[in-house]
Amino acid sequence: MQVMNEPSLLDRMPDVYDRMCPSRAVLEHVTSRWGVLVLVALSERGYRFSELRRRVAGVSEKMLAQTLQTLERDGFVLREAHPVIPPRVDYSLTPLGEEVARPVSELAHWVESRMCAVAEAREAYDAR
Repeated sequence: MQVMNEPSLLDRMPDVYDRMCPSRAVLEHVTSRWGVLVLVALSERGYRFSELRRRVAGVSEKMLAQTLQTLERDGFVLREAHPVIPPRVDYSLTPLGEEVARPVSELAHWVESRMCAVAEAREAYDAR
């Protein structure tokens, strides 16, 4: 189902520099604060909603639900609802999600590993 006013991905060649290109929205979904963290967490293993919320510390229930829904719509996340009581829903990456999670995880881990250099650069900048 195509959302009104959203160009089809098939209308023309994707170009992230074109402000009307739908690839910009996908890039935003993948690189948003919660999108990155959800993709990195799900690249470790599948999670139930409550487990994922604990893993991605600081995300509200509403933002996690929205992020998962967006990533599911883009084809990156698989949502599996199990017909049990209490309800159980599992989230995992699709093959497309695994593909995008690799570079996103590399970037997130690179940021972690280079925080000392970033802190030094910030201090030097602030000192000027």
